[in-house]
Amino acid sequence: MYIIIVGAGNIGTPLIEIATRDENEVVVIEQDESKADAAARQFDCLVINADATVAETLEEAGIERADAIISTTDQDATNIMVSLLAKEREVPAVVSVVHNPEHMNLFERVGVTTMENPQRLISEYLYRAVKRPSIKDYMKVGDTAEVFEITVDEQAPIAGYTLEEANREGVLDHGILIVAIERNGNGDPLTPRGDTVVQPGDLLTVYAQHGATPDVTDIFGHYEDHDLE
Repeated sequence: MYIIIVGAGNIGTPLIEIATRDENEVVVIEQDESKADAAARQFDCLVINADATVAETLEEAGIERADAIISTTDQDATNIMVSLLAKEREVPAVVSVVHNPEHMNLFERVGVTTMENPQRLISEYLYRAVKRPSIKDYMKVGDTAEVFEITVDEQAPIAGYTLEEANREGVLDHGILIVAIERNGNGDPLTPRGDTVVQPGDLLTVYAQHGATPDVTDIFGHYEDHDLE
């Protein structure tokens, strides 16, 4: 893909790393000279030290052939202007960070794919890591549901059961679904089936309709979460 990334700050820099590592053709636009220089030294991509809200800058970046443009600056006004210019030039995918929730409607009316307040998302993630130390990773789905990863403890109630048995015996509550199983450090996850036996040490990807509450993590043998309630 040909991707234009606007901003080489706290959000843009790791994005540049991911996009270049995945062998995309990446162009970065950064108005701050020191940040632009740092990105040019660190990454194998074209870095333009200029104002992305100026049409000529986007033209220099090759917006006419871009598959996607991602605006990551800390100014919503800049991000919406970049998005508008990209939409005018019919860039297939236009994505932007939105810092102020009050601006979300504006971005949505323009037809931009958004990420709202990434700093808050990071804060929530860090708090979750303290609140539920047993959980390896998680993602909210809607208002209450969550998808998360958790390791099965030796003494877990579910250990040794097949998924069919766990459902039949009430070990797995209604609204909890095991989506994938990683076993013995194998990067290729198992597809869970009714006769799949859950083993201690398995890393499970779990969907929980009402979130990863302590009662849910108890099923996998992690009772320590109760201590943090």
